[in-house]
Amino acid sequence: MNNFNIYSRRTFLSRSAKIGMAAALSTLVDIPFVMKRALAEGSIGLNGKKVLFIWLRFGNDGLNNIVPIEDTEYAVKRPNIKINKEAGVDYSATGPIFDPTVFLNKDTARLTNDNVYAYANGIKTGNGFAALHPALKFLAPVYHAGDLALIHRVAYPKQSRSHFDSQNYWENGNPNKNLSKDGIFYRTIIESGLANTAPLTGITVQSALPLIMRGSAAAMTNLTNPTRYDLLGIPTTTGDNKAFNAIAGANYHPFSKKLSRELLDMQYENMTNTLRIFGNLNFNESGNVFRDNIKTDGDTDWYPGAGNDAYGYYLFPTSDAKNGGSLRPGGTANNNKRVVPTNAYNSGGTGFMNNLKAAAMILNNTDAIIAGTELGGFDTHSGQGGATGSQANLLQQVGWAMYALQKYFTRYADKATWENTIVVTFSEFGRTSVENNDLGTDHAEAGVMYVAGGAVKGYGSTNVNGVFGCSPTDNVPWKPGPRTTSGATCGTMFAAGFAEGAGTVNPVTAGYLRRSVDYRSVLGEVIRKHLGSTQNQLNRIIPGYAVAGENLLTGGVSTIDNVAIRGELGLL
Repeated sequence: MNNFNIYSRRTFLSRSAKIGMAAALSTLVDIPFVMKRALAEGSIGLNGKKVLFIWLRFGNDGLNNIVPIEDTEYAVKRPNIKINKEAGVDYSATGPIFDPTVFLNKDTARLTNDNVYAYANGIKTGNGFAALHPALKFLAPVYHAGDLALIHRVAYPKQSRSHFDSQNYWENGNPNKNLSKDGIFYRTIIESGLANTAPLTGITVQSALPLIMRGSAAAMTNLTNPTRYDLLGIPTTTGDNKAFNAIAGANYHPFSKKLSRELLDMQYENMTNTLRIFGNLNFNESGNVFRDNIKTDGDTDWYPGAGNDAYGYYLFPTSDAKNGGSLRPGGTANNNKRVVPTNAYNSGGTGFMNNLKAAAMILNNTDAIIAGTELGGFDTHSGQGGATGSQANLLQQVGWAMYALQKYFTRYADKATWENTIVVTFSEFGRTSVENNDLGTDHAEAGVMYVAGGAVKGYGSTNVNGVFGCSPTDNVPWKPGPRTTSGATCGTMFAAGFAEGAGTVNPVTAGYLRRSVDYRSVLGEVIRKHLGSTQNQLNRIIPGYAVAGENLLTGGVSTIDNVAIRGELGLL
């Protein structure tokens, strides 16, 4: 029997308490004092709660996501890329909302049976003011279920319009501080106390490990291609990986305690355990068996499959055959029935949908606390399009991703249930309220976030309607109307750069959408209420919480730039 010199977390902590190893390990690897304190605080990583994040890179145009369709200036300033109202629908009325994913919906049949994206108008949210982009139609059932928060006017003080800087600030949690080189979710995992004892705590599936998961005291994991993953860079095809066996074999020999080598022993264990974890997951196309349990989009004619899944589309479209209802009975194809564009995946095993599937599988089948991936291409300076076009193609992927994750963590739940999982999107800034001469939009200020999960207080809950920041009745009201020279009367779409009530104008920033929600308040609520940090831990994870003038918790006027923000929204 192999006598590996390995320690469980419990054994390690017990032994550390007896012989003072905590101090020795901290000296050896420079583990911050906050990590040692974290073991006595909070419940991050111990309560079964998890987070999956999706980065929408390069500035998602929020005004064509959550559309202020009742603000008449929206259509005036975006004549070519606007989202239209549907004739006969009163968007100013609160509820009931319209769900275009239902083939025969409550009002009338608005879709044809051969085109999943036939609907081309704003989707009524029921809050009396806002609509969703039609390409986000698969957000509708998640929103209907009360599992989705639509958050508009999200930014941070003194918003940068540089992709590089703004992404840094979103990820490091320290706006306008480029010297901060560790990320919000990295610090969250450090505060859990598990970073150096568990084999897998945080993971991303994308081209490189993002700053939000980077730091100097512990290594997170990034997969560039989950179908070819091996920690050593050596494919394991025969089951006899000599490099792997060498690492495992190193644990046969005890290390000298006087050199504090138990840490190295533990790291070897973590490395071999991580290899085993991924060795048991099938990221290949043959393992993509996850499907809807209903007639998705009312498609009763789709390739029937078998059993309870007879009519359900595949949740993660990673090939043409699994892309919505494009594969018709008899082997014919109908490209109009695809739920995502084909560039959402490719034959090399990468692409957004492949990566999303891998991130979801890892979160669901391991003890990882946080997983994430990214979708790029939102820098829509030209040819952005309206109901169709380049941005719509991207938003199709976002809408379907949320729907797929809701179904996956419900139907196939193992270590991550929909009730215990939060899915959140980021984008570094929004875009200009006025379309440019190239029929696109340029870098601006506030954008949107989506927060979904079984515990989210969304549409139909007692205290929120599911839409934040896009209504005249919001806590920081949306003011419909045109741009003026007075901050007191300027419409919200153009309010950034105007001093509220003072009639002064900053010519550099005037005319953009001003924030009413700080992204840190959204993440702070998720980290404290969902993941289980204490307030003291949250103050270390997001330093702005410890600054009274930031008002990230309770809201108020920011002392940094005199802009009113809501604070935490009551999402959970």
